[in-house]
Amino acid sequence: MSEKFDYKKLGLKCGLEIHQQLDTKEKLFCRCPTKLRDTEESNLEFFRYIRPAASEMGETDLAALEQSKLNRKYIYKAYDSTCLVEYDEEPPNEIDKEALNTSLTITKLLNMQPVDQMHVMRKIVVDGSNTTGFQRTAFLASGGYLETSKGYVGMESLCLEEESARIIEQNTDSTIYSLDRLGIPLVEIGTAPDIRTPQQARETAQLIGMLLRSTGKVKRGLGTIRQDVNISIAKGARIEIKGVQSLEQIESIVENEVERQINLIKIRDELLQKGAHINENMYDVSEVFADTQSKIIKKALKKGKVIAGVLPGFAGYIGKEIQPGRRLGTEFSDRAKTSGVGGIFHTDELPNYGITEDEIESLCEYVNAGDNDAVVLVSDNEKRSFSAMESVIQRAKEALEGVPEETRKALPDGNTSYMRPLPGAARMYPETDVPQVEISREYFESIEMPELLSDKINRFKQEFGLNQELAEKVVQSKDLLLFEDIIRTFKDSSNINATMVARTLTGTVPELRREGVEVDSITDEHFFQLFELVEGGKTAKEGIEEILKKLADNPELSAENAASELGLTGVDTSEIEKFVDEVIDNREEFVQEKGLDAVGPLMGVVMGEFRGKADGKQVSSILKQKIEEYLSQQ
Repeated sequence: MSEKFDYKKLGLKCGLEIHQQLDTKEKLFCRCPTKLRDTEESNLEFFRYIRPAASEMGETDLAALEQSKLNRKYIYKAYDSTCLVEYDEEPPNEIDKEALNTSLTITKLLNMQPVDQMHVMRKIVVDGSNTTGFQRTAFLASGGYLETSKGYVGMESLCLEEESARIIEQNTDSTIYSLDRLGIPLVEIGTAPDIRTPQQARETAQLIGMLLRSTGKVKRGLGTIRQDVNISIAKGARIEIKGVQSLEQIESIVENEVERQINLIKIRDELLQKGAHINENMYDVSEVFADTQSKIIKKALKKGKVIAGVLPGFAGYIGKEIQPGRRLGTEFSDRAKTSGVGGIFHTDELPNYGITEDEIESLCEYVNAGDNDAVVLVSDNEKRSFSAMESVIQRAKEALEGVPEETRKALPDGNTSYMRPLPGAARMYPETDVPQVEISREYFESIEMPELLSDKINRFKQEFGLNQELAEKVVQSKDLLLFEDIIRTFKDSSNINATMVARTLTGTVPELRREGVEVDSITDEHFFQLFELVEGGKTAKEGIEEILKKLADNPELSAENAASELGLTGVDTSEIEKFVDEVIDNREEFVQEKGLDAVGPLMGVVMGEFRGKADGKQVSSILKQKIEEYLSQQ
């Protein structure tokens, strides 16, 4: 695959932050379970307003300060499986030992060295995702590396921290969170900025993901792993991109961010060459639009004002594309939205939205804007409008400097949008309620290393005879441990083999799910019961799919009862032999003509009668024997 840019020449530096939930029985700082709940099961609800606090040095984090301007109400849904620790009404417990051991396993897999003493810190987070206003995090290890096809990538840090609350709903002035996820143990792995191409970024994330899954102690499914990407080029700035959900998205995220920074630098150079500068004045231009027919403006004027800002020399540049489908004006709009407004208008895109040419002329005359100047409009209540325009002017200042350092959100199309300024050191301070944890050399060395998934694939091929595709499917499946347990249980069976079990778990079950069957109600015990029936010859492997459907609809049944109700508990050999004799008698001419070649075609006839009740190998053997006997008598 050819690369879009010369990343070496551009001086691309890229690092990853991988956030992975651990699959522990209990949460990190309390003994509540780590299972997600249906929000309808919530039995308690409360709300908070969260404010930023100064650090021990008296400094306030810029990201926290900006977030607090929203003055949002945060509503929390609690359950009978959450406790006072999540509500911030009780001090945290000691760190969960299972989570710590899993984190140390990951430390070894990443060739990292743990600290002698692990101290918990508080990281200020004022978006409401934690009832405390901070996230508890502990630095555990550093100094590791991984080898990729493009060279070594350093592993700078591994932290053990608590997961945030789960967002349920977002309204204009409030956000609703669910506390079931808050406190689930999470590891945060930070790489060094050693990644030099989008392809290497994906490869690194893929390799880390494989190592994490190798532990068998990480959660699977949507939202359980998140990738943040830090990107900069030589003339640009460091950008942190949050919430990259898939490996496939990483390459386009890096590529599009590089393109964004290149274009922002180009726009800066052209603006400075034209003599563009900043006018910090803000104008109430509501009277210009007193008789407007624009539905958007009319609606806004009922509750507020239209505020304008003039950007001298910016004409034609606010509408310039900087990422596929996103313009400099989109960046301005993102900043304005942090004040709670819906967006902005600007003269590069007007007339539009019901705003006429005459109104634009009146507007420019009112604010004394020239042909080379751009005018930006915000229409909302007065406080929000002025706050939003202030943010737009600040972003315009940064456009004259190049690329502003900031935290951005990954979008599904591979682009990004503004979230907040980059956080600084002022957001961290010690957690005094959790004791330090001693990590001795003996303790660390006692942590056992798991078998890597890449090695497991090769072993499954050699030991069980699985093909490459099936071995990969099993290893990547959430039912990997179940597969290994079933194989271990039936290792001496002549009727159960690894291919049958693998195809059931990675083929039949997903197919039933796609058909709308509630396969999640089928328990591990059901699978063991089912394969025990097959192993004992009480049902045929051809009946597995029908029995699984029955169990999905009736999980209270045992596999044997489900098979019995379906009439799939097997048949006597004599019954099969009798039916085969009838089939041969009815097709004598065909059997005489084809000889033993008639076995294949007649298998379909016999299996149509006994599918799910008799094993295909057994039927084939009886059919062949009966045809041989018939032919010998002719």
